[in-house]
Amino acid sequence: MVFAAITGRLYDLQVWQYPRYRKMARDNATLERLVPPERGLITDHAGVVLAGNVQRWRAMLLLSDWTDAPAILARFEKIISLSAADRTRLAKIFRGRRRYLPILLKNDLSWNEMAQLEVNRPWLPGVIINHGFERRYPLGKDTAHTVGYVVPPHAAAAKADPVLDLPGVRVGGAGVEQAHNQTLFGTPGVTELEVNDRGAVVRVLGRRAEMSGKTIALTLDAGLQREAMRILDGRPGALVMMDARNGAVRAMVSAPSFDQSYFDNGVPDHVWTRWMKDPQHPLVDRTTQGLYAPGSTFKPTVALAALRCEAITAKTKFFCSGHLKIGNRMFFCWLRSGHGWMDAASALQQSCDVFFYHVAMRVGIDKMAAMGNELGLVGAPAMDFPSLAGGFLPTCHWAHKRGLEWTEGRTAIQGIGQGYSVLTPLNLAIMVTRVATGRKIVPHLVGAIDNEPVKLRAGEELNLAEKHLAVVRQGMNEVVNTPLGTSWGGRLDVHGARMAGKTGTAQVISESAAMEAANYDDSKLPWKYRPNALFVGYAPLEKPAFAVSVVIEHGGLLDPVKAARDMFARALTSDKLQA
Repeated sequence: MVFAAITGRLYDLQVWQYPRYRKMARDNATLERLVPPERGLITDHAGVVLAGNVQRWRAMLLLSDWTDAPAILARFEKIISLSAADRTRLAKIFRGRRRYLPILLKNDLSWNEMAQLEVNRPWLPGVIINHGFERRYPLGKDTAHTVGYVVPPHAAAAKADPVLDLPGVRVGGAGVEQAHNQTLFGTPGVTELEVNDRGAVVRVLGRRAEMSGKTIALTLDAGLQREAMRILDGRPGALVMMDARNGAVRAMVSAPSFDQSYFDNGVPDHVWTRWMKDPQHPLVDRTTQGLYAPGSTFKPTVALAALRCEAITAKTKFFCSGHLKIGNRMFFCWLRSGHGWMDAASALQQSCDVFFYHVAMRVGIDKMAAMGNELGLVGAPAMDFPSLAGGFLPTCHWAHKRGLEWTEGRTAIQGIGQGYSVLTPLNLAIMVTRVATGRKIVPHLVGAIDNEPVKLRAGEELNLAEKHLAVVRQGMNEVVNTPLGTSWGGRLDVHGARMAGKTGTAQVISESAAMEAANYDDSKLPWKYRPNALFVGYAPLEKPAFAVSVVIEHGGLLDPVKAARDMFARALTSDKLQA
């Protein structure tokens, strides 16, 4: 009976429960290692790499229940030296690391270091050599704000997802890298390893290959992006160029810029301190987050609002004597001697403030805001990009909610793009694109994903009469191409192609009545108190292909005009873009 019981128990263990104990024994002798995927590429529309990867060899430690991590680390250091920072980092990791996740001992191994590790492998159980990737940005600062950068995952995210806790894994921290992180990230793989009783890897039992992230081709043109940054030449400001036919963003730069490669392994303290103390704020993306008073670049919007609601006609004229009294305050034109009789086209041409004081009071802020909304000036643009600031134009409802007494003087100031109105350079680029085409153009930054084109739509027709658009376009043409125009000194002539546009200057300080009455020279103010210079334009005149908005902080009137001219010249002579 005793032997029968023993025999039965042996049969139960070795036959009936064989699958269970086989799995348990296998689990005791194997480790599963997650393999992070290679991040997808980001390119321009022609395939020029804007964000790529560089392979790096590194030493990793696979922890297990029997791994004596401090002893292995001590042996490792006898072969390859570690910095004090590395030792501190590893000490923290050993205390809280999950056993199935590998630990990075040292990154970017040399061939000599890899050879020494291979020779000493028997005395380093659990230590393996594998390859990882570091992010590289070939255009550097020229694409820092738009392409963005990668960062180590937050601790909370890494705790929730073991893949994010792997050494070297990075996630998008800004720009396209952040907006399309899931597409770029890829799918991790799994490698099943057989280990001996000391934790040393004996062989690879199986592997599920990782899948690299997808390649995203942006609508940007690398040549135009570089040209835009060269034109700004470090001056604080922003430039956006769009394809007026379909909304493809060809260039989007903010200056000054920064070196985004620092974020991969953590920005050094001295670099971060320098960025934080820089009064020009290099980390701020002025194209999508910079909110500026539009100044006279808002006047085409005011003119269209007035024409549509029949507050004026194309032939309506107002006399500019250089000033206009509204209530008990005098409002001045930039030309104190006055422009004389002005209609809509000539008022745009010479940027007559008095004309637009009259027009704004006839139209009212609600109708100006409604037209601004239709032209893409209100709210954040519908574009696949993170942290988009939204343009703002005041309304009667907004003023009433804040208990703000709204006067005719406030309305007049809104008519020349001052007061409470603030817009981003991207908002302004959308506006001038819609004025140029009469269509609801929407900006797009992604052109294709893994060679699958993203369809760019031209947009439906705006609810604007062609005769009203013609008046505004005529005025914008005369701004650049007639001697009395405010942009005459920066006109374009490339193979017979010309541009149209509108200049603008916007005060950054509140002017006192005494300053206005004295007709002070703002060019003699300290640099940071001088007005911002703006320009919006499109080219060619007859069949607009490109639209540009430029903001140069505290710049001269023609600075943004010449920047736009040079961008149009480059774009219109590019065979690739014309194709």
